[in-house]
Order: sequence, then C-alpha cells, then structure tokens
Amino acid sequence: MSNHAILSASGAHRWMNCTPSARLELEFDDKSGEAAAEGTAAHALSEHKLRKALRMQSDKPVSQYDSDEMDKFTDEYVEFVLEIIEQVKQDCNDPLVLIEQRLDFSTYVPDSFGTGDCLIIADGTLHIIDFKYGQGVLVSAEENPQMKLYSLGALELFDGIYDIGEVSMTIYQPRRENVSTSTVSKESLYQWADEILKPKAELAFTGDGNYCPGEWCQFCRAAVKCRARAEEKMKLAVFEFTLPPLLSDEEIAEILSSLGDLTNWANDIMAYAANAAINHGKEWPGFKVVTGRSNRKYTNEKAVAEAVKKAGYQDIFRQSLITITQMEKLLGKKRFNEILGGLVKKPPGKPVLVPVSDKRSEITIGTAKNDFMEE
Repeated sequence: MSNHAILSASGAHRWMNCTPSARLELEFDDKSGEAAAEGTAAHALSEHKLRKALRMQSDKPVSQYDSDEMDKFTDEYVEFVLEIIEQVKQDCNDPLVLIEQRLDFSTYVPDSFGTGDCLIIADGTLHIIDFKYGQGVLVSAEENPQMKLYSLGALELFDGIYDIGEVSMTIYQPRRENVSTSTVSKESLYQWADEILKPKAELAFTGDGNYCPGEWCQFCRAAVKCRARAEEKMKLAVFEFTLPPLLSDEEIAEILSSLGDLTNWANDIMAYAANAAINHGKEWPGFKVVTGRSNRKYTNEKAVAEAVKKAGYQDIFRQSLITITQMEKLLGKKRFNEILGGLVKKPPGKPVLVPVSDKRSEITIGTAKNDFMEE
C-alpha cells in the first residue's frame, strides 16, 4: 500500500479549489526540502514526549534538527495537549487518547487517508489536535479542509461507539504563537462532506475540472509550469507597465493584491529555467549562461597578516582582519600586489541566466559548472 494518498489531507485546500492539480502534481518530484524534514523531526519528538507523558512506551528519536528551540516548542505542545485532556476528564473519567492515528476518509475521498497527531475521544466532543512546526504560513482551523478530513476519519472509527455531538479541531503552531480552534457539529460536518467534499474529490481523483489559480498554488509542485497560473499572472500585462502615477487607485489595488504571488511566480520561473540551463544544459531562446559576479577572498588570513606586518603595517585588524578593499586602500594597489598578490584569489562566479543583450561572454556549461564545484 502506498504511503501517500493522491488526494492528501494536507493538500485538500489546493485540490478542492483546483481539482486537476492533484493528478498534475504526480508528474513532478517532491522538493519540499529542509523545512519538511525539520517538521518531520519535530513531529517525531513531540510524539515521543506525549507518549512518555501518557506513560506509553517510546524511544526518543535523534535528529540533526534537534535544538533547544525544538525542545521548548515540543514541551509546550505536550503541556497543551495534557491541559485539553484534563478539561475533557471533567465530563468523562476515561477519555481515549490516540497519538499518530491513521485515519481513513475514503468514504468521501477516493483512496485517501491521513494521520492525526492527537485524538481525544469522549462522549459529547471529539478533539482533533494538529501540531504544525512550520512558521512560513499562519494556519487557521476555521474552515480548514485538512482538519475536517481528519475529523471525518475519526468519526468513521468512533461515531456510534461514543455519543459524539461535535468536533473540536485545533491547530497548534508554536513558532507563530498560533493556537486556532474551530468547533463544528457532527451534522454540519457530514453535510459538508456529502455536498461539497465528495463531488470535489471525485473530480480531483480523475484529474477533471478546471485549473483555478489562487493562494493555494504556493505549495503546488506543478505551479512553476502551470499554464493557468501563468495566464492569471500575465493578466497584469494589461497595464503595460504604466508608471504608478498614471494608474488609478483601483488599478493599483488590483496589482497590489497580486504582487506577492506574482513575485513568487516570477522567481519560481527564473529558478526553474536557471536550474535547467545550468545543471542540465537546457537552452532557452533569448537567454544564455554567463559567469556571475564574485568577490576576492584571502586564501590564508594568517599568512596575509604575517606578510603585511612583516612589511611594516600594523593597523590591519578590526574585529577581524580588514576586508580586501580596505587592505588595498591601506597599502595602495602597487604594494598590495607586491605583498599579497599570491595570497588573494578571485573565484569564478556562479553561473547565472541572463538575456542575450547582457555584455558578458557566454560560457560553456560543463566547464563553468566544474570550476564552480571545485571551490
């Protein structure tokens, strides 16, 4: 069985708004990188601490991301969960607490499942708590489809066994000092699942529906090559880069509302194109790869200091050795070259993709890449 659902709970906000995106994403590698790895480590540590606090057996995970900050935030998460458990115990002597529980919501979303960080099950209210270690985007529990999917998966297991009337969904995001809770009735959740979720999920699973760009594009793996997103951003060309004083307030407001994502989109396109050109030899019409700017470096600071002191210069340190530019000014170009000529180097700059109108000479990719990698 696959460890990843095509229609993931974490991506629900995206595939419910842009139903074809889930299938399109399958054509692209997952490059979630360091932030995702750090989040996984934080989840593992929080799971361990919560299990220990509840007197369950657990081995402490070890990770390269371990830090005092992570230790503090995971401790606070555990304290938060324990407080919720104590509140629940006021009405239920023995609530069921489940950690990292697999939840199946395939009744509404084909072949879909997820993992709930913490479930507290008791008569009356079912609590779902999701620990989010990321700090880039503030996450709200209000109308959060991921949390609703987890709730449906939990109800699939326990509705009928417990007399559940409502579900309390909480996002615990310590690095943003964000604790967001939304409570909905069981009936409204089922109504949402039947009327909104299920039809959207059926379209998404088959890759049907219309591409619909929006803020949910941010974490879409296909975003950089998505035509619908490109067309949405290119709509701003209607203003033909008119200077701000010639735009109306309404036009400026329209541009401002898209500016952040437009900048991200442009950066994504440039990064994709540059990577393809520099690392894979892709040739883009109207562009070339050249050597970027670089700064001179001392090859050996200790040898530089000794050489300059030997030449009779003493005032060469601030908090550290003065910069090359300051040193050249102190010694003069001629003496600088005489004394330090063999102790200063200028490494090759990183390859960059630029328009062909750029005055720098085009470089051969293989050679440039090898020169840079040697540094």
